Amino acid sequence: MKRASSMVALSLLAIPMLGGLLAASAATAASAASPGGRPMVRPPVVSAKDAQLASAVDEVAVFAGGCFWGIEAVFEHLDGVKFAESGYAGGDAASAHYGQVSSGRTRHAEAVRVVYDPSRITYEQLLSVFFSVAHDPTQLNRQGPDVGSQYRSAIFFGSEEQRAAAQAHVAQLTKGKAFKRAIVTEIVPLEQFHVAEKYHQDYMARNPHAPYIVIHDAPKVANLKRQFPALYREPAR
Repeated sequence: MKRASSMVALSLLAIPMLGGLLAASAATAASAASPGGRPMVRPPVVSAKDAQLASAVDEVAVFAGGCFWGIEAVFEHLDGVKFAESGYAGGDAASAHYGQVSSGRTRHAEAVRVVYDPSRITYEQLLSVFFSVAHDPTQLNRQGPDVGSQYRSAIFFGSEEQRAAAQAHVAQLTKGKAFKRAIVTEIVPLEQFHVAEKYHQDYMARNPHAPYIVIHDAPKVANLKRQFPALYREPAR
């Protein structure tokens, strides 16, 4: 992994696109040390955000576009988004842990689950933000300094409507020659989303002065505020 060496590496959460969220949780337990030397922490089966914030009318979108810290921060600054949560998508439950995902051999991508109120923000608006400020969709298996398939650009759709919307959005961008290079974003069905370790959640909010955040992620949020002022908001903490 190409991030700063100070980076450290909760169990899986499989969430359907529709339906209620479970309210039960399980105790956390320490596991083997991460590549950075700090212990990994096993998460509850259902996160606190799920139990407290999600409702039956909310919808879910899952995006991947490099390090999940910046993607999560961008979506959390959107009015209508209830919360965004970092995790892993594309691989199996057994390998959904930072130390394994960072090897690039698990089929997982670092991904972000976005729970939003469709009466306040649409899936198409989320797509616009994803492609314009959250990441560069023309970079294959990397984003900036981070290299590997775990940093690939991907949209994990949960319905045929999301699939069609994502494909139409890419087609529109391609037709309009929005980028000098071809868009390489994968559009694939979401099988399961696995919530990442607790220390990855709200990372930018908790570490605003970390060099990686200042260089790579803070500019994304600044661009969001400049390009989408009507959608921008400061998240409640």
